[in-house]
Amino acid sequence: MGQVVDFVEVSTEGLESSPVAEALAGLRANEARYFNTKYKTTFVVEKASDATELLEWVSRILKEERDIVIASPALEVSENDVDGITWVHVFYESGLSINVLYKREDGGKRAVGFKLSQGMEVPEELSSFKFARQKSKLAGEIRGSYFVIKGEY
Repeated sequence: MGQVVDFVEVSTEGLESSPVAEALAGLRANEARYFNTKYKTTFVVEKASDATELLEWVSRILKEERDIVIASPALEVSENDVDGITWVHVFYESGLSINVLYKREDGGKRAVGFKLSQGMEVPEELSSFKFARQKSKLAGEIRGSYFVIKGEY
């Protein structure tokens, strides 16, 4: 059983090894609030070591679509299945958060999003991306980017 992410009382539980643990916890809480508000669902994370199949799926998409291999260790993974969309989030020790939005219907929207926690540098493997900035009460400043998935996974 995973850990329910509380977006009211933000906790660094599971993220303690990150040098930006507090900002990453805020980023994770920001995602939990989004899913609660938009889909009325609970955001649950589990240790990456307990979600190897999901982690491999995300890694495969990154590698096959853009030849990206994330250098930082994954700490936690979340999977949400809402409105015909599979959402997988991976939270990395560096402070990086990756989400895969994958509509299951043919021709549905499919994309990979990257979010950088406040205080972290852009990882070398993502240096070709331009990052937009947004403010968050929970996470401070979030820098984000994305790409559209072209293949079938």
